[in-house]
Amino acid sequence: MTTAAEARKLKHAPPMEGVLPIFLERWSPRAFDEREVSKADLRKIFEAARWAPSSSNEQPWRFIVGLRGGETHRKIVETLAGFNKEWAPKAPVLMVGVAHTRFARNGSANGYALFDLGAASTIITLQAHALGIVTHQMGGFDKDATRRLLEIPEDYAIGSTMALGYQDEPEKLANQKLIDGETAQRTRKPLSEIVMSAWGEPTNLE
Repeated sequence: MTTAAEARKLKHAPPMEGVLPIFLERWSPRAFDEREVSKADLRKIFEAARWAPSSSNEQPWRFIVGLRGGETHRKIVETLAGFNKEWAPKAPVLMVGVAHTRFARNGSANGYALFDLGAASTIITLQAHALGIVTHQMGGFDKDATRRLLEIPEDYAIGSTMALGYQDEPEKLANQKLIDGETAQRTRKPLSEIVMSAWGEPTNLE
C-alpha cells in the first residue's frame, strides 16, 4: 500500500538548480482528507491570488467557493461529471473560477479574461501548496448546470472547478484507476517540444 507521503515523494519532479522547489513539488491529488481548511488559510490563499497579474489590471477573476456541508458545495458537486463525481465531493472546499469577459472601463471585449483567471488560479495552487494544502483543477463538469445552479451572469466565462483540501491515502479512493494515477510518477513534455525559436524549431538552451 502506498502512503500519502510516499505518493507525494513519487510526484516530485527531479530537482534542478535555480528552480524553486514549490514548482517541482506541487501536484494534483484526488484523495482528499475530510479535515477542514481554516478560514485563515483560505484568506491567505485568496489574498495571494488577488495580486495576480492581469491585462490592464482588470482583475476579471471571481471565485465561487463552496465549503463542505453548505449549499454552494452541494450545487458544485451536482455539476461534476465522470470520475470527478467519485472523489471530489470529499474535498472540504470546492470552487468555480469565472472571468468577466468585458472591460469595466468601457464594456469592450476582454480577450485575455480567461488567461488572467488561469494566472490567478495558478497562484492559488502554489499558495495552497506552501501551506500544506493540495488542489486539483477539473474540466469534467457541466458548464451549463454550473451557470444555472450558481446563477453566473452570461458575461462571465467559466474556467475550471477546483477541489482544495488536505491529501489523504491513495487507497481511500474507490476506483483502482484513480489509485494508479495517484501513485504514478509525474511526467512532462521536454523543453525542446514547448520552447521554440521558430515554429517547430526548438530553442537552444544549452
